[in-house]
Amino acid sequence: MVDDRVPRARDRGGWRGGHAGRASPLRPLGRARRCQVNAPIVHARGLRVAFDGVEVVRGIDLSIAPGTCLALVGESGSGKSVTARALVGLTGGSVSAEELRVVGADALSLSERAWRSVRGRRVGTVLQDALGSLDPLRPVGREVADAARLAGVPLDLPALLRSVGLDPAAASRRPDELSGGMRQRALIAAALAADPELVIADEPTTALDTTRQAVVLSLLRARVEAGGALLFITHDLAAARRVADEVAIMDDGRIVERGPVGSVLAAPMSAEGRRLVASVPWERPRGERLLPDDAVPGVGAAARLAGGDAERPVGAAPANGEPGGGEHRPGEAGHPAGPAAVVPSSGEAGGTPVLELREVTIRHRGADAPTVVGASLRLERGRTLGLVGESGSGKSTLLRAAAGLVPIEAGEVLLGGEAWSALPERRRRARRREQAMIVQDPLGSFEPRWSVGRILTDALGRRDASAVRGLLESVHLSAAVADAHPRTLSGGQRQRVAIARALAVEPSVLLCDEPVSALDASVQARVLDLLDELQEERGLAILLVSHDLGVIRHASDNLAVLDGGTIVESGPTEAVLAAPRHPFTRELIDAAPRLR
Repeated sequence: MVDDRVPRARDRGGWRGGHAGRASPLRPLGRARRCQVNAPIVHARGLRVAFDGVEVVRGIDLSIAPGTCLALVGESGSGKSVTARALVGLTGGSVSAEELRVVGADALSLSERAWRSVRGRRVGTVLQDALGSLDPLRPVGREVADAARLAGVPLDLPALLRSVGLDPAAASRRPDELSGGMRQRALIAAALAADPELVIADEPTTALDTTRQAVVLSLLRARVEAGGALLFITHDLAAARRVADEVAIMDDGRIVERGPVGSVLAAPMSAEGRRLVASVPWERPRGERLLPDDAVPGVGAAARLAGGDAERPVGAAPANGEPGGGEHRPGEAGHPAGPAAVVPSSGEAGGTPVLELREVTIRHRGADAPTVVGASLRLERGRTLGLVGESGSGKSTLLRAAAGLVPIEAGEVLLGGEAWSALPERRRRARRREQAMIVQDPLGSFEPRWSVGRILTDALGRRDASAVRGLLESVHLSAAVADAHPRTLSGGQRQRVAIARALAVEPSVLLCDEPVSALDASVQARVLDLLDELQEERGLAILLVSHDLGVIRHASDNLAVLDGGTIVESGPTEAVLAAPRHPFTRELIDAAPRLR
């Protein structure tokens, strides 16, 4: 079994500088030093990308100098990833520009054969889909080493793997034998292996917990400080704040604001910038709406019922008439609209818990050691309990044990004060409607051939068109969505369909496993607001698993911290975060990226 634990802060100091033991995966960036000192690594003027004659990137300008990082932020569909792919000749669409130079070459005139000598060797790429980007039949170590071998660059593979927080033993494993976070880190290692002049990282930290994210961001920043160039694409503004020198905000295929990262994020001028900043949950207290309807362009009551987070059609004007390509001018005021208050959940502490885990120990089949040891949790009606910890700490395993989906070795789970884990499955089946689960990837949990209406009808257990409409309206989707297939919906709409499906059984407990980690900032905010609203209306008890401390802080009343399968600290969320008693909790808090 691969050890996926990240060493504690006292062991990780070298990583923060990009080193692992005596060997360093950060070489002196020889190629970058051979470039002209003042020549930008990337220079794009009037870049446009179209698919079947429809433009999705519309005349943007970019410049990245050696030793700098540009963060490209915006919602899904804004054109971030297409822009990045255009810089390495991988869009599959029609690319044009007044000028497009990458690592000194005219990118518009490169043949596919010429591109192969650029990709991996001079430009390293970290694509968003880690599983799809790795060869499923080869060990990840061979894939990581190939980039260096093809470029003729010597490589200390164990040191490189350690630098991204991977046990070198992972090198012998295939991608399907690693967790999502481990695959993501293997992909980052592959992008760095050949010592490229430019690294393009597309959402490189989405699947990572707080401490691993800090390791990867520190490593990427160290490369920048060593003279490399970095294009960092993310929906996480706090991550951008930590690693970038400049930020460009994209909306509808245009850059609507750009400038020094500190200035832009402190006082965004564009409507899209203000909306993204307002969506960050870290400093927003429990019970406060993240995105009030009147502060979000186009998301009033009518727009919400029409599916407010669907991407605008390509070619539509930016929200609120924001001009495309607007430059940020430091010193000019511009602040997010003030939040609207939401009444906190009305659950009463001290009552009979709707879900209780008592000294639960879980051991996976064939494992030498338990995954979870002696865990106790108590969840009451109308309250949210947040469960946080590193990848592999047992969070999802504990959630599945609460649902009765994995057997427990010791202890017990009670549902509504009555035995649950001790029951045989045939007796649990009659009570399963008391619980519902929302997963991280709703698309993978839907039957791909079914419409949304059929998915909800199946959850209801009966044909009832009015009930389907009611479920869609409860999550602010129009009745017309019932005729759509999940693949045609945006990420936020699919997550709301998943919530509607969970509500169909009228549960008393919602089990949420990373329900917003893959969503853009403002879409994430809308889903969190929706969960708060549904909890207030229905008195739902929510067990929320997340690696994002900002989400946990904003969305939970109480917090439990898992480390190596053991709950090391628990209590009221604000009390735990304000005065953590356990060193691991303090480490998680210190590693969490913030806007300020």
